[in-house]
Parts: sequence; C-alpha cells; structure tokens
Amino acid sequence: MMDFLEVKKNFSYELTEKVLPFWLKHGMDSVNGGIYTCLDRDGTLLDTDKSVWFQGRALWTFCAAYEKIEKRKEYLDAATSLVKFIDSHCFDSDGRMFFKVTADGRPVVKRLRYFFSETFAIIGYAAYSRITGDLSYRDKAFKLLEFVEYLRTTKGILIPKVNPENEPSIAFGGPMILLNVLSELRQSFPEKEEWCNSYMAKLLTEVETYFVRDDLKCVLEIVAPDGRFLKEHYDGRIINPGHAIEGAWFIMNEGLIKNDDHLIKLGLKMLDWHWEKGWDKEYGGGIIQYRDALDLPLSEYHQDMKFWWPQCEAAIATLMAYGITKDEKYLSWFNEVNKYIDDRFVDNEYGEWYGYFHRDGTLATRIKGNFYKGPFHIPRMYMKCIELIDYFNL
Repeated sequence: MMDFLEVKKNFSYELTEKVLPFWLKHGMDSVNGGIYTCLDRDGTLLDTDKSVWFQGRALWTFCAAYEKIEKRKEYLDAATSLVKFIDSHCFDSDGRMFFKVTADGRPVVKRLRYFFSETFAIIGYAAYSRITGDLSYRDKAFKLLEFVEYLRTTKGILIPKVNPENEPSIAFGGPMILLNVLSELRQSFPEKEEWCNSYMAKLLTEVETYFVRDDLKCVLEIVAPDGRFLKEHYDGRIINPGHAIEGAWFIMNEGLIKNDDHLIKLGLKMLDWHWEKGWDKEYGGGIIQYRDALDLPLSEYHQDMKFWWPQCEAAIATLMAYGITKDEKYLSWFNEVNKYIDDRFVDNEYGEWYGYFHRDGTLATRIKGNFYKGPFHIPRMYMKCIELIDYFNL
C-alpha cells in the first residue's frame, strides 16, 4: 500500500526546497526583471537571452505556488517581476508576442507560425489576477485569448512551416493548449464561465473528431483539415506520447469538474494507448519522445530520447487515473514513472532536474534549462499531484 502522505511530503519538499529555490536564486534577474532559463547544472548562466514562453510560464508557476502551496513573499516578488517584464518587453507593436528577447528586453526572435508565447502569458496573467486581486490582469488575459482566437481562425495570419496550398494540415497542439488556457482563465473570470465552457466543448469535439484515432489507437499530432491520416508523411504519422498523455489529463480533469463520464473515459483511453506506446520497457522505462503510428522508422534525431516533461505529464495522468478508477494498474504506472524520475532526473546535489537522457538512461547534457526547459512542467507536476492526493483523499 502506497503511503500517499509520504509522497505528498516528498513532493512538497522537492518543490519548495529544491526546484523553486533553484530558479529564484539563479534565474530571476534582479537588474532587468524577468527570468533567465539557460542555466548549467549548478545554475551558472549559459545564455543571457530570455525565453518569452518562460516569462509567462514562470509567472504562472510562482503565482500557483503562492496560491496553492504557501504565501511566500519571494513567490509574489518573482511574479511581480515577471509580469512587469512581460508588459514592458514581450509584446510587439502588432499585439503579438516575441519568442526570445535580450536580457534587457529587446526583441531577438518572433515566431509567426504559432501563438504559444501568448497562451503562456494568458495563464500567467490569469493566475496573477487571482493572487493580487488586480482584475486588470484578468481582463488582459481575456483580451489576449480573444486575440489568439483571431490568430488561430483567420486565414493567412499564422505562417505555417509548409505551403498550405500543397500540404494543408491542422495540429493537435493548438486545441490541446487552449483547453488548459481556458481552464485557467475560467478560475479567474467566473463571469465568463459559460463562454469558456462553450469554447472548451468545441475544442474537445475538435480533438476527439480529428486527432483521437481508435483505428490506430493513438492521438495524431498532425492531420489533414478534414481529419485524414497523412500516412504518406513522417509528420503525419508521428506520435508524441508525452503530449498525448498531457492532453489525456487535461481531458480527465475537465471530466471531473463537469462530472462528465465520457470525457473521463476519453482521457483514460488516451492514457492507456500512450503508456503502451510510450513507456520504454526495452530500455528500463521512461516515456520515449516519439513513436510512429504505423511503427515505421522516424526521421527525428532525438526520437528515442527521454525528456523531462513527458515524465511529468505521465506522473499527473497516472495519479489522476488511479484516483478516478482505483485501478492498481495506474498506481503501478505512477510508481514506475516516479522511480524513473528519482533515479535519473532529480539532481540531489544542486537541485532541480536534468532535462535530457539518451534511450539507455545515460545523461545527454547536464543543463538545467534552455529556451524550452524552465520552471513549469516540474513544479506543475508536484503541485498537481499534491492537489490530487488531497482531492481524492488518497
């Protein structure tokens, strides 16, 4: 029998004593504001440019820690630094956000094919409005969401990687991220609950209609606009188990909120499929980065690596599934993924986690952060699992 009180105690310790302190000490920029994420194992700064994704993601993280774990001044101070940096430096004149800026906030890279900087700012703004009571940030979050929907639905605004006339496609990532964004915004804006619920219902239909494939037992990352399986292309066959498992717990979570058995079963199905496809039994465990829907060879050089974030999503999803079903299978999976995390990813000497391992479990790089890894997936995992242990009275 698992001692969930001990699990909760350990997760709380890792979060508040090892992970968040690492970023507060080494990442926060006391001169310019905002956060650096390109850090070596010991916190040494490796690149002074700043990820705009992580200004929003870190804002959400420190707000969530302040709201859900403990009202520590350093969490609120970090959140305030981040929100000021976002407001001052992360938006272009056309209303869209940059991808990367200099230490003092001058633009370096602006991505025109997606809207993820904006979605992470939305969840950060929404959370900041809750912990401060400043409703202007709730309103900013909602206006930014309306802008994202304009970008997403207006032809010719987002610039795809491929020619849409010759190879049109739609991606799972957009609706999946927006499910999380709407769930977060709904908490801050109860007057918009009905609107958020209606929008989420459309997104859930989109996910289930186009990307969830019972015939292939997987969630496809990219399909034709009519949902056709693009089996003639590498990208059309690609499966990202961690991404699908993240989507699975988003959907299960919504099922719990709405007491919707269909959504819960959908999320459980997605988890089952991608644990089977993603958990690497051959090389000692861990969720692998990519699989091919037809079990054909993949083109990505990192296709068989073990990244930090799919392990986080698997921990949340398996614990949630166990809480819902009390099926020992999910508890066993939760134990397996947490053992893999503890044995490899957790750095007991310097804190935080390593991010990247080869398939055989050997470390690929000692860095703790870059423009894609920072304080988000790991603290979210610890906080969500603590919440689930309490919610299900485990």
